[in-house]
Amino acid sequence: MAPTATYPNLRRTILAALALAALGLLAFAGVASADLATPESGGSSNADDIDTLYKFVLVLAIIIFIAVEGVLVYSLIKYRNRKGAVAAQIHGNTKLEIGWTVGAAVLLVVLGGVTFAFLGDIRNPPNSSANGYNGPGTEPVKFASAEDRQPPNGRALRIQVNGQQYLWRYTYADGDDNRLNNVFAYTEMVVPTDTTVTLAIKAQDVIHSWWIPQLGGKFDAVPGHTNYTWFKIPGDKAGQVFRGQCAELCGRNHANMVATVRAVTPDQYKLWLAGKKRAIETGNKAVIAQRKALFPTEEDQVTEDSAVNPTP
Repeated sequence: MAPTATYPNLRRTILAALALAALGLLAFAGVASADLATPESGGSSNADDIDTLYKFVLVLAIIIFIAVEGVLVYSLIKYRNRKGAVAAQIHGNTKLEIGWTVGAAVLLVVLGGVTFAFLGDIRNPPNSSANGYNGPGTEPVKFASAEDRQPPNGRALRIQVNGQQYLWRYTYADGDDNRLNNVFAYTEMVVPTDTTVTLAIKAQDVIHSWWIPQLGGKFDAVPGHTNYTWFKIPGDKAGQVFRGQCAELCGRNHANMVATVRAVTPDQYKLWLAGKKRAIETGNKAVIAQRKALFPTEEDQVTEDSAVNPTP
C-alpha cells in the first residue's frame, strides 16, 4: 500500500521539476533573455530611446506597484480579524480621495511629458554622419506622405522592404530621380554605418511585420499601403549582424520568415553594391541569351529589366 499512497506525490514532484526545468531553459535561452525585461537596443539611436523610455515607465510602475501592494499587505496584517474585534465603519476620507486623484493626474502628466520628449527623436531620422555613405541612393527625395519622414537635409539611403510569403526582399534606390534600380537582395539587408537608412515597407500578399528589435520598433507590411521607418547604425558596429523575424502570423511557414541586417563600413558597402550590380548584370545577360536561343521571335520583348529582376 505504501508505494500506491506515495505515487500521486511522486507524480506531482516530477511534473513540478519538469515545469521548473522548462522555465529555466526559457529564462536562460539567449533570445528569450535578450535584455531580459526591457526592449533590445544598441543598434540605433531610435531603439535606444525606445529602451530608455520603456525603462523610465517600468521603474515608475514598479515604484507604484510596491507602494500600493505595501499598503495592502500592511492593512491586511494590521487590521486582520481578531477574536472579539469589531470592524470600524468608515464612510470616506475627502482629503485622501483628493490626494490620490491629484497624484494619479500628476503621474499621467509626467508620463505624457516624458513620452513626447522622446517621441520626436524616435520618429524623426537624423542626418547621416560626415563619414557616412554619400553615394547613389542618398540624394534628397520628395516626401511621399506625412509619414515619410526624412533627415533635416533630406539625404538618406532609401531601401524598399517588401514582405512576401515567406521572405523579405530589399530593393536599393539608385539615386536617379529616386527610382529603384536593379540592385536587390533577399533575407539579408546590407547597410553602411554612420548613415541614416530610411525604409519604405510594404507587402505583396498578406500582412507581415518588419522587426529588427535592436534597430527600433516593429512596422507592419500591409498590401496596398506603405509604412516608413528608419535606423542609423554607429560606426563602431561595423561587422555586426542584427537579427529579427516577421512579427505577424502570415501563414504556415511564418517561423521561417527571418530577417538580418549586416552593418558594414561605407567603403565596404560601395564594394558590396558594385559586386551586386555586376552579378545582376551577368545574370541578366545569361538569361537574355538563353531566352533568345529558345524564343528567337520574342527577341525584341526581352529586356534586362524583366530578365532577372521582375517587379516585386
